Amino acid sequence: MWIVLGLGNPGPEYERTRHNAGFRVVERLAARHGIALDRVRHRARLGQGNVAGTPALLAQPLTFMNLAGEAARPLLAYHGADPGRLLVIHDEADLPPGTVRVKMGGGIAGHNGLRSIVRHLGTRDFARIRVGIGRPASDRLPLERYVLSAPSGEEREAFEVGIELAADAAEAVLADGVDAAMQRFNRRRAGDG
Repeated sequence: MWIVLGLGNPGPEYERTRHNAGFRVVERLAARHGIALDRVRHRARLGQGNVAGTPALLAQPLTFMNLAGEAARPLLAYHGADPGRLLVIHDEADLPPGTVRVKMGGGIAGHNGLRSIVRHLGTRDFARIRVGIGRPASDRLPLERYVLSAPSGEEREAFEVGIELAADAAEAVLADGVDAAMQRFNRRRAGDG
């Protein structure tokens, strides 16, 4: 079984923010595959079912982004899952909206949610889908405020395309593996066929 952990912040005030891209992708996967996110356990909102023909646990940590590892570690332990069966979906300021990238392991690029997961699991060896949110157009808007705001206009359209692409990429990871998903999605941008 795969554990698909979408990062974000709980609460209605964060629902449409850029930082909640991971939550949005998990919700999209749940809707596509008829999985109810109706349980709370191990400090996460959960739903279990099949995604792309593969058993999966969809999870949204209820710990706030910077403490996501406090949910990830007990979820893996309870389900006897190896970190190699963990797929973390998160926002990525270094990618433009509408862009996704799949990777296995690697650095955390200053992402506090990833930092918490690495600290609690003791490894960086888990799969990730990076959902592009871009950076603020002005240096006057701090990144911390930017990620906690909602995109608008054309940026919102590209962001929504990115959510769909990330859900497609998650299905590909579960069905075909990380390497195949990387080959398929790491060259695509919003508007590609």
